[in-house]
This record gives sequence, structure tokens and C-alpha cells, in this order.
Amino acid sequence: MGETILVLDEGTTSTRAMVFAPDGTMQRVVQAEITQHYPRPGWVEHDAAEIWEKTLACAREAIGEDAAAIAAIGITNQRETVVAWDKTTGEPLTRAIVWQDRRTSAFCAALKDAGHEAEIQKRTGLLLDPYFSGTKMRWLLDNDEAVRSAAKAGTLAFGTVESWLVFKLTGGAHLSDASNASRTQLLALDGAQFDPGLCDLMGVPLAALPQVTDTHGELAACDASWFGRAIPICGLVGDQQSATIGQGCLSFGETKATYGTGAFVLTNKGADIPRSEHRLLGTVLNQRDGKRTYALEGSVFVAGSLVKWLRDTLGLIESSAQTEELARSVADSGEVVIVPALSGLGAPHWQPEARGVIAGLSFASGRAQIARAALEAMAHQTHDLAEAFAADGAPWTALRIDGGMSANDWMAQDLADMLDIAVERPDFVETTALGAALCAAVGAGLYATLEEAAKAMRGPAQSFAPSSTEAVRQERLARWRKALTAA
Repeated sequence: MGETILVLDEGTTSTRAMVFAPDGTMQRVVQAEITQHYPRPGWVEHDAAEIWEKTLACAREAIGEDAAAIAAIGITNQRETVVAWDKTTGEPLTRAIVWQDRRTSAFCAALKDAGHEAEIQKRTGLLLDPYFSGTKMRWLLDNDEAVRSAAKAGTLAFGTVESWLVFKLTGGAHLSDASNASRTQLLALDGAQFDPGLCDLMGVPLAALPQVTDTHGELAACDASWFGRAIPICGLVGDQQSATIGQGCLSFGETKATYGTGAFVLTNKGADIPRSEHRLLGTVLNQRDGKRTYALEGSVFVAGSLVKWLRDTLGLIESSAQTEELARSVADSGEVVIVPALSGLGAPHWQPEARGVIAGLSFASGRAQIARAALEAMAHQTHDLAEAFAADGAPWTALRIDGGMSANDWMAQDLADMLDIAVERPDFVETTALGAALCAAVGAGLYATLEEAAKAMRGPAQSFAPSSTEAVRQERLARWRKALTAA
């Protein structure tokens, strides 16, 4: 058996294949963009066939002639995105509905009005919001004839993206790991498999759902035709849980924040099933031999996508990296505040109908002030989450950050200043992929535990200490809260 790990990192905007050495060094990376489809306002879709084809092509290029060197495959993925396919043909029945999609707002509101949210939150750790997978599955059954026909014929398969990729790689295994399954609203946090009662409530047939499995172990094996040998699949984990593992947040209370398309904060809760009184989420962090570790999570829908919007839609910047230069070019944002609710507000507000606001504009406002305000919005949103975590008895003593936006030194320092805690950023910020590598390495037996793997595979980190005054913090937060009411 080889010693390297192939990670398939299927994100919202791209898919990547990365090869990791046993010491955590990334040896190769191959990437391809995923087409975003926006058929109506609030709708976001992907082509599942494109995801599969590009993931396979990236994997083959990353492996090259070295299939014998690969000990195992780990898969990490955009969570909550729903794929519907036919078990017989193995082909998608319709476009995948992406986690950002808001089309099920009315259904969520109806369930909430009927008094179901408290019970759903108690059982699944999740609030009623279009973000999660279950209502997306119900929408497809209600509105797509191909999906409905497959359900009647008994050939319908639903799954999140890791489930879809495993089905294709193995030639028919229908699996979902516990971390991804816990994002569907169809799995009770203390339940081994998808819950018949929750499925009935959502109107999703249990027979169309995958088997829930561990996040790491001997989970499945690729069909030998894809890579020349039957490489075992030993790690499956949702992207935010994977980043938490990759950050080494393996002890109770350790916290990470990932700043990618959205922003996601997770605190390790150990064996305690999380119960939030402040509209945070309970989720499965990882599972081995049926034993679960849980996390408390706060999800912000818009982070890096705000910078992408400034670049691609408004044309205010030429590159994402330019935001740091612009932010440093001015003493402050000139009272400009951005509430980036371009696809609603996530935790702890959960306002799917909220819309973005740029407040405090004057003739003195220019590109630099708006770019700085966009970066400041990351600290403002994170501060809201920090208050909710503390109120739920999980205060942060430090924060480990990662994701594409975290490479911005100005933003990392601003987070430390606004949160008034040390912020740590690993030199290797691709912790989502690293977490899947850790899971696969343990699943394949290269390491005995995730803790052992993290010790061997995580690299050095840089720390940012708070340097702002309380007066500056409170002044900014007051402006943020005022703008938030307008959203």
C-alpha cells in the first residue's frame, strides 16, 4: 500500500484534487472551476454531471502514473447541496440545488408557522431555513417531473455532494457520512441513520436516502477502472467539519472560523450533543466506529462572495487581494458600513429575506472606504457569532482562522482587534483539504487517531494579537448594529 493521500475537495466554485504526503505536505494540486447557474433571483444551481466529470479529471491528473502510491482517498465537499440521480442509470435527474439557494423559504415558513421548528431544532440541532438539504429534496419532488417519476419507480437517489461522488467512484455505493448527513434536517443528532419521522415531516422518501456511515474508516473502494486500481475511500467529511479537523480543533472548546464563500465558525463540543438557546446550530463534527464528536456552529452566508461581488459585479476592485491594499490606504472606512446580506442573513439572525445594505455613504466615500467596509463586515459578523457562542456557554479564548480570505493580513488583525482575542492562522491555509487528508490517513491506518495525525500533518502558524481600543470597538459595533436594522 502507498503512503500518500488523495483528497477530492469539491467546493462551491471549484473542485480540486490534492495529493498529501504523510507529513501533511501538499505534493500536487489540480483545480477546475464549477459553473454557477442562477436561473431566478435566490436560486443557485450546479450541474452534477459537471461536478463529477471535472472531479474525475482533476483526480486523474493529480494521480498521474502514481496510483500505487495512493494509500486512500478523502473527500470533502460543499455541504447541504442536493443531488438527485437515478440509481439505475447513474445519471443526474436535474440540476443540483446549491446550499446558497433560497427557493424553499415559503416551505420553511409554513413548517415554522405549524410549530415544528422547536422539535426539529431539538432533534437535529438545525433551525428551519432554506440552507439545509431536506426542504430542497421536498422541492424537487414537488416540482421536477423526472425526480417524481424516479421516486414512483423506486430508482430515485438523493444525496449531498460526497454521496454523489462516492456513488460514481464506486459504481453504485449509496453512502453519506455522519457530518454531511447531520446537515439535512433528516438525521437526529443521536440517531445512527436517517429518521423516518423527520423524513415524513419533510415529505422525503427514506428509500431514496443513503446509508449513514463514519467520517473515517474503511468506507468504500473506487471501481478499478477509474484509476487503474481499487483505491479505498477512507475519509468523508463536510467542508466545515473538515476545516475544524484540519485546524486541530480536536479538544473540547477549541474553535475555528473559515472565511471562504461564506464564513463558518465551529467549536468542538466533544461527546455533548449541542443545544443552543441563541440560534446557533448543533452538528456532527466526526464519527469513528459509530461514536460521534459534536460541534456548535455559526454560519454566515456571505464572506468571500462579497469581495467577488465587488470585483465581478460592481467592478470596484480588480482582484480580491487588492482589498488589503485599499483597506490600508485609509485611516478608517469613513463611516461606511456594509451588511452583506446578499443571500439573507445567517446565524445568529436567520433572516432569509434580509437584503444587503451599504450605509454611511457620503461624497468622501470612495473605493478604499467601501473595500475596507467590506473587510470590516467580516469582523462585525464574527463578533455577532462570538456573542451568541458566549451566551450558549461556549466563549472563545482564541480563534483559528483559515480559508481564502484569511490570507489577508489586514483582515486577520481586524478580527483580533474586534474580538479582543488572539487569532491564529496556519501557514498552510487549505485546512479543509488537510482535514480530509487527516481523516483518510486515520481511516487507512497510517495513524491511530486524528490527534496523532494532526500532530504529524499540521504545520506552523502565525498569531495576531489584539491592538485596538474598547472605544473604537464599540463605535464600530454601534454603526454595524444600526445598519443591521436596515437590512
